[in-house]
Amino acid sequence: MNHITDLPAIFGSDVFNETVMRQRLDPEVFLAWRGCITGGTPLPLDVANHIAEAMKVWATEKGATHYTHWFQPMTGITAEKHDSFLTPVGGGKIIMEFSGKELVRGEPDASSFPSGGLRATFEARGYTAWDPTAFAFVKDGSLFIPTCFFSYTGAALDKKTPLLRSIDEVSREAIRILRLFGDTESKRIVPSVGPEQEYFLIPRDLYAQRPDLRLTGRTLFGAPAPKGQELDDHYFGTIRTRVSTYMKDLDEQLWRLGVLSKTKHNEAAPAQHEMAPIFSDVNSACDSNQLVMEIMKKCAAKHNLVCLLHEKPFSGITGSGKHNNYSLSTDTGKNLFRPGKTPMQNAQFLLFLAAFLKGVDEYQDWLRCTAATAGNDHRLGADEAPPAIISVFLGDDLNAVVDSIIEGCDYCGPVKSYMRVGVDVLPNIPRDTTDRNRTSPVAFTGNKFEFRMLGASQSVADPNIVLNTIMAEELGQFADELEKAEDFDEALHDLVVRVFRDHKRIIFDGNGYSDDWKKEAAKRGLSNLATTPEAMGSFLSKKNIDLVTKHRIFTEAEFRARWEIQLETYIKTINIEALTSIDMIRHQILPAAMRYTERLTRGILNKQQIGLPKKAEMRLAKRLSDACDKLYDACEQLSEDLKKVPADTKKAADYYGSVIVSDMNRAREQADILESLTDKSLWPYPTYSDLLFY
Repeated sequence: MNHITDLPAIFGSDVFNETVMRQRLDPEVFLAWRGCITGGTPLPLDVANHIAEAMKVWATEKGATHYTHWFQPMTGITAEKHDSFLTPVGGGKIIMEFSGKELVRGEPDASSFPSGGLRATFEARGYTAWDPTAFAFVKDGSLFIPTCFFSYTGAALDKKTPLLRSIDEVSREAIRILRLFGDTESKRIVPSVGPEQEYFLIPRDLYAQRPDLRLTGRTLFGAPAPKGQELDDHYFGTIRTRVSTYMKDLDEQLWRLGVLSKTKHNEAAPAQHEMAPIFSDVNSACDSNQLVMEIMKKCAAKHNLVCLLHEKPFSGITGSGKHNNYSLSTDTGKNLFRPGKTPMQNAQFLLFLAAFLKGVDEYQDWLRCTAATAGNDHRLGADEAPPAIISVFLGDDLNAVVDSIIEGCDYCGPVKSYMRVGVDVLPNIPRDTTDRNRTSPVAFTGNKFEFRMLGASQSVADPNIVLNTIMAEELGQFADELEKAEDFDEALHDLVVRVFRDHKRIIFDGNGYSDDWKKEAAKRGLSNLATTPEAMGSFLSKKNIDLVTKHRIFTEAEFRARWEIQLETYIKTINIEALTSIDMIRHQILPAAMRYTERLTRGILNKQQIGLPKKAEMRLAKRLSDACDKLYDACEQLSEDLKKVPADTKKAADYYGSVIVSDMNRAREQADILESLTDKSLWPYPTYSDLLFY
């Protein structure tokens, strides 16, 4: 392939971005589009027609023959239906045509997408509407138009619509606060996100030999490799040539689509890697991350690799997450989470910090739900990822600030210290007192909060909807109180002191992996929701419903639908895993172990006939036979228990999370023993050593 020689020239070259629009649209049309964006008003049809024509011409110049409304249904992936630009004009001739109506609205068949009770099952109508704040792009011969997806009644059927609602809400409430501090220039607040994407790459031919990977995305069986990750020689290690070639290709594809891919490196586990983008506004970041996950998989296929985005594809090996770096900025470029050099004197920062702490504390259960999936259950709390207990890490400096405010004592700040590296030619390096705790689920990292619980395969829309909404709620409460205060400074002081004192329990800087923290968290009254069924049990609390309906993020029906869909997805995932486990055990694992046992018994009989010692064979055959019997019993138990699943959604999820998962774990234990004992030439699947150390 032709490689990039001029990155600035090709970056975003396949995107109908603001620069292209300025070049290709009449000035009045461009200004009308800008006015709709800044004012939040609908796009007039005549303006849409002009934009559609310019879009079509640009796209066809890049080889596009079709267009699609690209949307994000509640499946967690993206969806698209492609229509060609061609229109017949008679005489066997066609023209390429694209109207403003086709740009602005589409009507895909919605019947195949999960509804969560939002519409009758026989109702197929669903609509897509162009999100004019997100840029269209060309990919795979089609013009992709980012859109919202909703039912004929106006109910949101996607992740983008509630995200956009939450952006508007946090902007509205934050502006109220800024006005109190004398900021009359800022017109809008923009949440920004930089989602770090972790993933595994394994050889495609080996992947094809693993039914569990193909059907579930993770290995349901697999004995530990002789070498795992105990030497820590993978993290930031030299990238193997095959992977480096893939990463280069991936970057080039992402850059052409305007995705700000910045950093790439090996992660902690063998065959595990990470891509981190530069921050962008949360709407663009969510769209971009969906593209990242799609293109990672497609690009891997070109290199005879498979990209695994499952949160825990290999047992005993560090899983994959997606760190969600969240901040709030003004349209004038001010980061509202930046403490400055003197955070004690930065009252505005302290107020936004107080809002964040209060919101996370009060709605910790809803935030936890955004990371609740069957895959992520294997990762959270496993001494490799954040625990299932929500807490916030602030660092030494901010902790001291918070304590001094609560106690009403003076804070002078730490004396700036430097690290001594012992090499004269190196400069003095100031000590960083912010994020130094990898066990924290929510960590302050200088000017942003890093939410670390999210799983690698998940959409980043969900946690950011929560963060935007809780910030809107708390900032609104603060504004209500401060706007009517007779003495603003005194009221501000009392408010910050009260919030820090009442919500200090959510702050924790220690080891989140320790049993002591679990006990301490329980004393503080913090939730420890270890599994998806446990977490989702709090989703529909009155507190959460009141919050989302108050801020018009969801109707109650939309919110309940998401609860139902999330639990149904969990149920279906575990069910597929259980059925795959049974199939692999009955048709491949047990037959392989039995063949080896049979080979051993023939050897024992042959040795017995000629009087040779047979101690090793006898012992090995007995261990194999015992494990086979136990695996058979475990498989039969799993099969029988699958017949007893309750009909009720919540009860079914609880049953799968307790009974079925336990059955699968018991079966796996015996299967992995058999793998460690069976002749490798007879074992039906590539091992962990094969998959990870290629």
